Order: sequence, then C-alpha cells, then structure tokens
Amino acid sequence: MTIKVAVTNQKGGVGKTTTAVNLAASLTKAKRNVLLIDIDPQGNASSAAGIKKNSESSLYEFFNGEEKIESFIIKASGGYDIIPANNNLVAAEKIIEKTENREKYFSTHLKKLPKKYDYILIDCPPSLNLLTINSMEFCRNVLVPVQCEYYALEGLVTLKSTISELNDVLGLKIDIVAILRTMADWRNRLTREVSSQLEKHFKEKVLNTIIPRNVRLAEAPSYGQSIVDYDINSIGAEAFLSLSGEFIRKFENGKKNIA
Repeated sequence: MTIKVAVTNQKGGVGKTTTAVNLAASLTKAKRNVLLIDIDPQGNASSAAGIKKNSESSLYEFFNGEEKIESFIIKASGGYDIIPANNNLVAAEKIIEKTENREKYFSTHLKKLPKKYDYILIDCPPSLNLLTINSMEFCRNVLVPVQCEYYALEGLVTLKSTISELNDVLGLKIDIVAILRTMADWRNRLTREVSSQLEKHFKEKVLNTIIPRNVRLAEAPSYGQSIVDYDINSIGAEAFLSLSGEFIRKFENGKKNIA
C-alpha cells in the first residue's frame, strides 16, 4: 500500500523543497521505495535531485500526451524516483482549469502510477493554486514545513482554514497530518517561543523531529544531492534520518490514509 503526502506551505522560504527532497532520500536509505513528484514550475526539487533544469519530463507532458506515466519517471541521485518539474507546469494549470471536477484532476489522471512505491511525496509550489489543491486532494495527507519565525502561526492558521473550506465546500478529505519545524536555531529566543506556540496550538500534529539551520544542508542542493548523500555525518542529515524514522512510525504503524 502506498502512503501519499503533499509537502506544502503557501509561504515561500520555509524549507519546503529541502524537506521533500531530503525526506525522499532518507526514506530511501530506510529501504523504502519512494517517488517524489515535483509540481513547482521553478523545479528546485528536480535540480536538488540531480535532474537538469527544464527536463522534458513533467506532469504537463504526461497530461498533454499519450505516453504512459512510467515514461516520465527518472532515477534521482538519492536513489528514489522522481517526476521532475519544468516551466510547462504553468500551462498544466491552464489545462486543469478547463475541466470538470478540476480539484480531482490528479486523482483521475494519476491512477496508473506504479504500485511499487511505499511513499509518494509531492513538492508543491509556494501558493494555493490548482496544482497545490490537486496535490492535497490526491494525497489527502499534508505535511507543512514551518520556519520558526514570527509569521509562522499566522500562515499555518490560514492554510488550515483554507483546507477546512475546501473540505466543506467541495467534499474533500484533506488533512494536515504533520507539522515540521524547520531552520531552527535554539540560541534564538524567537525560535523557542514559536516552537512552544506550535506545540500548544497544534499538539499531536507537530512532529518531534526539528530541522536545524545547517550550512551543509544549505550546500547540498548546489551539488544535486540530498544531505544524506552529501554529508551523512552532518546534523542536517541526522535530523532527516530521524524524520524518516518518525514518518515510518507515524504512517506505517498508524496506517494513516494509505491508498
């Protein structure tokens, strides 16, 4: 059975792509079969996975052609599989806009993804557009990376409210199942205060793993590698390996929203 998770936050610069890429690689290290789908036209997850920018393989080419979905899956440098992104994904949103049940376009058209994957992760754009909404509806499970800064709670509350509205109005079943604190610096009082507020207001949704600020973690994408391949002895790698373990315990033991 496949566990599907959309990694999203409408606020940019919170470590969303860093989370998606390094979680995919860390789960792969844990002997899980992982597919990462990059639906951000900027393609940062793709380049961090060692894929050349503006590859001709993206969901746009799949939606707009007749080839099987397997033709668009590429092996990433971290050992997991990836469907890369390119600028054409902007046009994919235009295709979706013109269809009926447009919020369920992914669910309708991605039915034939290979069944071999333990996890499918989707790296979403930093906006609540149709690509993001489709990703959340397709996965149902949402992981929200949150930077430990002043506006973190405000953005999270907005996202939660939007998801509740989508569920109520469109009859969807999207759920924020995990909140990941990122870019944490415990020497900073604001980090500690925001972290405490997240735990207070969102309780069991907040993951125990906390991703620290780490130079090696910031360097890894420029080499087209995940942190566990670039420097497995770094504190960033240690954090993401811990996150993969927490994910396995949370989803595989709890059997939460698997499809």
